[in-house]
Amino acid sequence: MARHRKLPDVLTAAERHALLAAPRLRAPTGHRDRCLLTLMLNAGLRASEALNLRVRDVDWISGQLMVRQGKGKKDRAVWLNDTDLELLRAWKARRPVASERLFTTLKGTPINDRDLREMVKRRAHKAGIGKDVHPHLLRHTFATDLYRATTDIRLVQKTLGHADVSTTMLYTHLVDEAVAHAMRTLRHGDPRSEAPGPPKGPRSRSRASSPPRVEMTPTVTTPQEA
Repeated sequence: MARHRKLPDVLTAAERHALLAAPRLRAPTGHRDRCLLTLMLNAGLRASEALNLRVRDVDWISGQLMVRQGKGKKDRAVWLNDTDLELLRAWKARRPVASERLFTTLKGTPINDRDLREMVKRRAHKAGIGKDVHPHLLRHTFATDLYRATTDIRLVQKTLGHADVSTTMLYTHLVDEAVAHAMRTLRHGDPRSEAPGPPKGPRSRSRASSPPRVEMTPTVTTPQEA
């Protein structure tokens, strides 16, 4: 018997917006953290892929990102929208230390996975999100949203860099559950959705036997009577 695989949690639209708004752009660390959250949440990058991103890996005109030597030692391309690309452009110009890595500490040293994980949890707590938020949950959220928008599992597979589509099929189950919930609750409690009553029986009298209609003379009402 196949082992049941637990479906991962994902963020709602409101939680996504709250998380990205948590880091304040006034501080360099806030700007950097928002960029990292954006890459995981809006481009599906793994934690290690976001931390290893080089300046040369970004096409600063088109918004294409080349993810070098991702899981399975394979390269893949992803794209950013104009708003997210502008956010990264501003960070590139603002970095306190010039480095081939796009993201470092303020002293220019590499950021490790543990520090990134703690940052994600801290920002999620500040955003008021009660879930256990970690970098891979952001990737799950991206994949689920992409599948909902496209219903193309092969496209999601390519974007995530999965070697086997069976890994990506997980996200179809997430969407199937959402569809099932939506359909079960559709018009729940709406009186218009109640089952119709029994059909009425035939009229006992035919139209021919109905009494003739009496034409009524309209009554004129005086202003005092109204």
